[in-house]
Amino acid sequence: AAYQSGQTLYSQYTGKWEPGEHEGRIVHTEILLPPNAPREYADRQTLWNAVDASEKGQDAQTARRFIIALPKELTIEQNIELIRNYCQTTFVDKGMIADIAVHFNDEDPPNPHAHILLTMRSMDEHGKWQAKSKNMYALDENGNRIIGKNGKPKRIKVNTVDWNDPGNCERWRHEWEVQQNMALEEAGRSERIDMRSYERQGVEVIPETHLGPAASALEKQGIRTRMGDHNNAVRMINSLF
Repeated sequence: AAYQSGQTLYSQYTGKWEPGEHEGRIVHTEILLPPNAPREYADRQTLWNAVDASEKGQDAQTARRFIIALPKELTIEQNIELIRNYCQTTFVDKGMIADIAVHFNDEDPPNPHAHILLTMRSMDEHGKWQAKSKNMYALDENGNRIIGKNGKPKRIKVNTVDWNDPGNCERWRHEWEVQQNMALEEAGRSERIDMRSYERQGVEVIPETHLGPAASALEKQGIRTRMGDHNNAVRMINSLF
């Protein structure tokens, strides 16, 4: 949270100040709250300390993290509106809290992208964190309790919300595809994106590797990198197609 927002935040869990970075690249930060969330969670430090305090297990997952590429064909303001609407309809309306930060490099290419942290626990109507799962009796097809070998009813762990459903990956990617293409159309742009890989689309093109900020900086200075050489080879092969 400190890294993506550029803020220096105090962690009550570790007892340390976590420094923010890349302040010059950050053009927008925002926390979106569902209606039942305490208003004080709009403060980033308060929110994530409350999240840490709600977890008791040493291996508990405290947040879900996304890094989403934004279309460079849109303005910064249009991209902020796009990512805000996407997080609101896809995550916050389902009960999650979304901590958003938009980064923009003032260079060519600009590489606009958004960092998103989502909470993992739902909240009740009073804004209290709820359990991630609960134990229930295992039932057969007739709704009767299943008895184990020890003569006692079997119990199973059931998630209280479906936020960890692996199928969400496809659904969330599809929703991003739809909303991004709508934003491009509204801006009068002809470009469109497709969530499917080249292989799934049946396109005989090899995808390039994402360089990342470190390799990109080296390549711009004329310093060759392994990933840069890979992408150059890919572009040459694709030109043959």
